[in-house]
Amino acid sequence: MTQALIEEATKKSGLIWVQGPSGPSRALWHVWHEGAAHVVGGPGEQPVDALALTDGATATVTVRSKDKGGRIVAWTATVSELAPRGEEWTAAVAELKGKRLNAPDAEQLEERWARECRVLRLAPTGTSEDLPSDSLAAVPLPTPATTRHPMPAALPRLLRRGRKARQA
Repeated sequence: MTQALIEEATKKSGLIWVQGPSGPSRALWHVWHEGAAHVVGGPGEQPVDALALTDGATATVTVRSKDKGGRIVAWTATVSELAPRGEEWTAAVAELKGKRLNAPDAEQLEERWARECRVLRLAPTGTSEDLPSDSLAAVPLPTPATTRHPMPAALPRLLRRGRKARQA
């Protein structure tokens, strides 16, 4: 029952939250392929290096509902890094390419991933973890991106002028 829940929930979810041996958990897009979640990370992709996911390490994967966004299941995974251009890597990359949105270099995506990125396989160990009862809210990670700037002084005047032109 647990394995079926892990597989079905992870297949349907667009994001999984992965926490490695150190650092905070991060939301990662993934594909479910051959009994495991596969993620790609590196330059221009997801920041998997910050999670300290190494070959043979364990990670905690939390799956959320695609509809409501709430946690469904949390499971322990064994991490393995797929060798670039190997048989497993090629099969996983074929699936990942279909899920990669807005790739700046769609034609050379496989080459770039083989050269610069890591493809990780997160295989369930068969054990699930109890879901926490609290919110697990955390302070957002630092970033140079901003969304709030002071309103330009001339903006109210420009908006009034536009309204008057539409009324005339």
